[in-house]
Amino acid sequence: MNPDEIEAALQTAFSRCDIASCPLTDMQKRILLQVVEQIQNNSIWVSNTTNPLDELTPEELEAFLEFVKAEEEQNRTWKVQLLNDWLLSQDSGKVQFIRQRYGLQWLNRVESYHFDKYSYLEEALKLKIGDRIEVSNALWEWIPEDGSYQREWFSCVVIKMDEFRDGNDAFTSCQIRFFNGTEYEIQGIYEWNRYNWRWPKT
Repeated sequence: MNPDEIEAALQTAFSRCDIASCPLTDMQKRILLQVVEQIQNNSIWVSNTTNPLDELTPEELEAFLEFVKAEEEQNRTWKVQLLNDWLLSQDSGKVQFIRQRYGLQWLNRVESYHFDKYSYLEEALKLKIGDRIEVSNALWEWIPEDGSYQREWFSCVVIKMDEFRDGNDAFTSCQIRFFNGTEYEIQGIYEWNRYNWRWPKT
C-alpha cells in the first residue's frame, strides 16, 4: 500500500470505529493522519521490507519456530521471554543463538505478520470452533498503558470463525460465547487483537 491508500484505509477505519460505537478521538485521528503525511512529505515509505525470519539458517529457523510455538502454547509471549532471559543473563536454550548472532536489533524487527509465511506454525496456533480461550477486557474497554490498571481475563468458547479478504489484505473475525450466554465478535483476532486473547492456563 502507498501512503494515499493508507490514508483512505484510515478514513474507512475511522468510519467503522464510529459504526462499532468505539470512535477514535479527534486527537487520535490527527496523529494517525499526520504520520501518513510525514511519510508522504519525507519520502520515508518503504514498499518492500525484508522478513527477518528469512535471515535465519534452516536449522535456526526450525529451532526458533518451535520455541515460538511452545511459548504460545504456554500462554507466554515469546519476545518477552527472550528479553527476560537477556535481561537476567539466563541461557535461552536452543534459541540462545538469537542473542549471540542476531541481537536486539534483529529481535525488534520481528513482527507477528512475519510468521504468516510459515503456514505450519500459523496452522498450529489457529483457533477452531469449540476451543476454549480467555479474552481480555481490553477488547471492550480502555486500559491505561502505564500499568496502573490490571487487565481482567474472561473464559469463553469459540463458536464461529470467519476470514475476510479485501484484495491482498485479510483479517479473521472470531465469534465467542461467554459462560453467561453473552456473545461477542472479535475482529482481527490474529492481526491487531492477538494480544487480547490467550489459551487458558492448565
